[in-house]
Amino acid sequence: MPLISVVIPVYKAEDCLHELYRRLVASLESISDDFEIIMVEDCGGDRSWEIIQELAARDARVKGLQFSRNFGQHYGITAGLDYCTGDWVVVMDCDLQDRPEEIPRLYAKAREGYDVVLARRVKRRDKFEKRLMSRVFFIVFNYLTDMDYDPSVGNFRILSRKVVENCKRMRENLRFFPGMVEWLGFSKAAIDVEHGERLAGETSYTFRKLMALAIDTVIAYSDKPLRLSVQVGFGISLMALLAGVVLLLYALFYDVPIMGWSSLIVSIYFLGGVIIANLGVIGIYLGKTFDEAKKRPLYIVRQTTFKEF
Repeated sequence: MPLISVVIPVYKAEDCLHELYRRLVASLESISDDFEIIMVEDCGGDRSWEIIQELAARDARVKGLQFSRNFGQHYGITAGLDYCTGDWVVVMDCDLQDRPEEIPRLYAKAREGYDVVLARRVKRRDKFEKRLMSRVFFIVFNYLTDMDYDPSVGNFRILSRKVVENCKRMRENLRFFPGMVEWLGFSKAAIDVEHGERLAGETSYTFRKLMALAIDTVIAYSDKPLRLSVQVGFGISLMALLAGVVLLLYALFYDVPIMGWSSLIVSIYFLGGVIIANLGVIGIYLGKTFDEAKKRPLYIVRQTTFKEF
């Protein structure tokens, strides 16, 4: 059994992989020669898979998997966890912003008795727009899920075999790897790491993709939107009741006629919008429940660089 496994989802990273491999090997060999590097290629449409095959042919410690289509980063992490065999498992991104040189520090901290050690980026080197989107995402995520997730922490971390085995038991379709590990609740620590520069390319997480991830993640980890919709409904009903009482009192005691065709129509449209929005929230939850009920596999592997047993 390899001492350390490194799981890396790969998407449009042809310009990064050779340098990533070189730095990973140098970093891991400072701990032990007993390791494996699992690269999961997510059908980015470039030469990433060909490069992974070259690296695997040169070094048996490199194992590659290629999906049948693009499934997404968190499904790539899931596949890597399913196939890895190490006592300790490092999860990191492929763009070298997660610096391989930090792995020995993560491992040393884990050896102090922690099951999870997180890499906390003290100074992110992303563009302002991405930092802003990430901060907004985690503010919304923490509020709606009642978690206290640190936005300075990404996917980069080391996990014990016990954590990995329990994480593998979670087979829901809506995947958010950091939230899954947080939910497991094992002993964890964090160390401050340097956030590296992106070697090449641009982030694949646009604002639209981040919002879609936020919606899916909140639905997967919380029913708070449903409870908020109920509270909004009761709040509007209470305000309408109070407004009705006030109008009735004015009509009875001050002889003020009850008028306002325009305000009545606006109120009807407003309430109609609220009802439709609430039904939409319920519909989203029903749709995701329908997807879960299908029990489809989380991902499909087209080919690997190693023989599966």
